[in-house]
Amino acid sequence: MTIRFDRRTAGEGGEWGRMSASSLSWDQAILQPPVCDAWKEIMEGAAYHLASCIVLLGYMGGSGIFGSLYIFGFLAPGYFCYALWGWLSACGLDIFTWNMVLVLACLLQLAHLAYRLRRDTIPEEFDLLYKTMYLPLQVPLEVYKEIVKCCEEQVQSLVRDQNYAVEGKTPIDRLSLLLSGRVRVSQDGQFLHYVFPYQFLDSPEWESLRPSEEGTFQVTLTAETDCSFITWPRKKLYLLLRKDRYIARLFSSHLGYDISEKLYSLNEKLFAKFGLRFDIRLPSLYHVLGPASSEGESEDCEEPPPASGQAVSEPPPQPPPPPPPAPRPRASRPDSDLLASGNLLRSSPHPLCKGRAPLAPTQTPEL
Repeated sequence: MTIRFDRRTAGEGGEWGRMSASSLSWDQAILQPPVCDAWKEIMEGAAYHLASCIVLLGYMGGSGIFGSLYIFGFLAPGYFCYALWGWLSACGLDIFTWNMVLVLACLLQLAHLAYRLRRDTIPEEFDLLYKTMYLPLQVPLEVYKEIVKCCEEQVQSLVRDQNYAVEGKTPIDRLSLLLSGRVRVSQDGQFLHYVFPYQFLDSPEWESLRPSEEGTFQVTLTAETDCSFITWPRKKLYLLLRKDRYIARLFSSHLGYDISEKLYSLNEKLFAKFGLRFDIRLPSLYHVLGPASSEGESEDCEEPPPASGQAVSEPPPQPPPPPPPAPRPRASRPDSDLLASGNLLRSSPHPLCKGRAPLAPTQTPEL
């Protein structure tokens, strides 16, 4: 197969001159292309040079969706300037047509990027939640959207002194995460701890039940300030955790950390009556709190009787009071989950106080 080229040499009859006709093969057309015998002495118009500068700036963009917006945002006006140059200066219909096609392609790409950017945009509360809890763990945004979709992208609110859950009445049918405000947790009217932003409201209740079990709250949660939170329905969240193992491990990590933080906050409130602090994180001993002693009691612990070798001038000693009744046997596991150190009971020289159950060792080794 041959291609026929009309080769012209410089001379009369045109700017490039006349060129002799010859037949060249494909190899000759690639290796020995026709060259220009002379260059134009005039420069192209301003539209051509402006288009080149804009295209040069456009190719300096970076990666990602914003980098793509930058690139195509510069390429579109650059190709449009090329089209103007081809229409007004070069007078080439092909130059104008191809550059307008490139302008249209850039505009379509910009529209697609804008749609993606709007689709990926999430509300401010969820964006802040992602940056606070999930971005440090390098959780992909697509995975986070599945988590947000499970809670229907709704932010609920609590006014001051409004109850989130009531002890013994509210069923455990959801899992909630506090976004703003502060919630007080109490049991039988006694304050336990606070729940702060980006902590779960009911993580212990969630972990206490299996998927097939039902139960009610054993504590009361009351908003101390105006609060906002998100909530996942129990059944819907269980389906998501069963479907995606990565999300299940993520929730397991967050719930475990949240429960440990609540245990630490409870441990700061506990201390022994004789001045030693209990540690609920040590599994060696259980401690059961009994009813508080009345204010009229002068002494919580009985003093030993005086020795028989005292002076005769002292009044005769009163007969010692009858020994206190033996404590009633308790169950193998106390009702309270408060744990204490194994050396507290033996190191204390004081006898056990009235109205307070003694420390009961378990079968765990000493720490």
